[in-house]
Amino acid sequence: MPYLYRAPGPQKHPVPKDARATHSSGQSFEQLRQECAQKGILFEDADFPADSSSLFYSEKPQIPFVWKRPGEIVENPEFILGGATRTDICQGELGDCWLLAAIASLTLNEKALVRVVPQDQSFGPGYAGIFHFQFWQHSEWLDVVIDDRLPTFRDRLIFLHSADHREFWSALLEKAYAKLSGSYEALKGGSAIEAMEDFTGGVAETFATKEAPENFYEVLEKALKRGSLVGCSIDIRNATESEARTPFGLIKGHAYSVTGIDQVNFQGRNVELIRVRNPWGQVEWNGSWSDRMAFRDFKTHFDKVEICNLTPDALEEDAVHKWEVTVHQGSWVRGSTAGGCRNFLDTFWTNPQIKLSLTEKDEGQEDCTFLVALMQKDRRKLKRFGADMLTIGYAIYQSPRKDEHLNKDFFRYHASQARSKTFINLREVSDRFQLPPGEYILIPSTFEPHQEADFCLRIFTEKKIITQDMDGDVNIDLPEPPKPTPAGQETEEQLQFRALFEQVAGEDMEVTAEKLEYVLNAVLRKKKDVKFKELSPISCKNIISLMDTSGNGKLEFAEFKVFWDKLQKWTNLFLQFDADKSGTMSSYELRTALKATGFQLSGRLLQLIVLRYTDENLQLGFDDFLNCLVRLENASRVFQALSTKNKEFIHLNINEFIKLTMNI
Repeated sequence: MPYLYRAPGPQKHPVPKDARATHSSGQSFEQLRQECAQKGILFEDADFPADSSSLFYSEKPQIPFVWKRPGEIVENPEFILGGATRTDICQGELGDCWLLAAIASLTLNEKALVRVVPQDQSFGPGYAGIFHFQFWQHSEWLDVVIDDRLPTFRDRLIFLHSADHREFWSALLEKAYAKLSGSYEALKGGSAIEAMEDFTGGVAETFATKEAPENFYEVLEKALKRGSLVGCSIDIRNATESEARTPFGLIKGHAYSVTGIDQVNFQGRNVELIRVRNPWGQVEWNGSWSDRMAFRDFKTHFDKVEICNLTPDALEEDAVHKWEVTVHQGSWVRGSTAGGCRNFLDTFWTNPQIKLSLTEKDEGQEDCTFLVALMQKDRRKLKRFGADMLTIGYAIYQSPRKDEHLNKDFFRYHASQARSKTFINLREVSDRFQLPPGEYILIPSTFEPHQEADFCLRIFTEKKIITQDMDGDVNIDLPEPPKPTPAGQETEEQLQFRALFEQVAGEDMEVTAEKLEYVLNAVLRKKKDVKFKELSPISCKNIISLMDTSGNGKLEFAEFKVFWDKLQKWTNLFLQFDADKSGTMSSYELRTALKATGFQLSGRLLQLIVLRYTDENLQLGFDDFLNCLVRLENASRVFQALSTKNKEFIHLNINEFIKLTMNI
């Protein structure tokens, strides 16, 4: 399934209170609840049915699941009992400890918790078997509605549950997140930071404990005080180590949440302690300080700490900054914008390019601070179709002050000014940078070329910046057709061409679509250095439509001469961009070839043209190249004529008009 741009260009960061309803009916949670109450029925969610399709996509259940509502499992169920706390999160028979660690961290931030778990619902008055939860996804908040039927076995919840079996908020939250992800199975395996971001819309920072700064204790202390969500884990070297238990009672490859940090006076000296929680609710640290762990032991035994900051405030500083946020939504599409990293020079330049204008220095500094967070979208939801997390990253280059997409030669001779620390197969890659004021080009990419995904790029800055999508505009610069040479002033070559035309045209001195089809196919068959399929009558009618100034549906000599000159120019361009002399052109070279003919297209239009005109190997023959150019020029000339003649008549922009008239 191709990935296409959804909303090119920068977008406003949404206000948190504006959560978009996602139910297929178009109704909000409250509307659905009232409708059920009026009908006297309990809600059943057709979008996430109580059957095996919502559970697994690659395996069959090992035990007979029975979907039951909380009132069918226990008497007097409660949504929340005595407040939502970390002890309400006990892992079931699903490998989603990463999600549970994030939920445990969420309970420490009351404001964030109330946002994700709205308090306008219960099993009391107004109960209609419907609940809702809110999650951040790709720069917007979504309101996810579910019914309260949960998978059980022998009247016990199979998956996430609370230590008190009468409490159900955590189990329902897991179900809503499973719906967001496509199924319960899609929740298997992940990073706690992924869910932490979905609970807050925050920004991730990752620390390797062995390389952490000297003031790492203060960093974590400040993070927890500010309401940041914090997780930690122990790396594994191979699959056999996954969930292996260490002699100290810790689990490798398992997601823990950091729930507290403190100092105590012991035998006359201060000891730094940290509290971590295992979502299993069992298998605990058995070293010194028992449930609490000495911070030095923590750094020794854990390898990675993930912090989800509600804003990108530097944890090392005391001041809280107000950050500006700019969002770009984009796509990597095979054949047009999926160029891979700089290792692949021939295609790297075709990736999306975003210009950053850093104009204001930080207070008292010479540089501008900004944070770039690149997120690949919906990969968990696409798991059922075989999609995995792609290896992603980005590079930042000094801009040559040109308002156009930079070509291959620029990257051949210029090094990046900054880049992501690594290309990695995580949902999001984020890093903080300081660069002098100026203009820069940011290029998000996958590591390998030809890999498709949608992405969300967030840029956080302390001062306002201007960003521009270098692939969003269409610029058409077509030369005026040359005027015919007056009779009696023609060169010998022009006289020979006129004789050829008379031979083709016949007595009426006009070329029809049928005659043009015969001539062009005869000429192109003789060209051994280009591959083409026979031009169809439709193609030749399009050519006549482009060149016919008299409106009689035929080409007179002057019109035929102009087209023939174009054909020679387009043929030479095709051969120029046929880099491997195969007789075909790569889709990645199409952007440059079109620009050479006067068309600088948006990323969206280019994607559609590639899908329309290239073969399964992303190559196009000369006939497809010719058809593409003829239809592009036809569409642009019609648009220019109509918009000049009647400005009120054209309500579409050039992007939309070309797409409509080219039927792509």
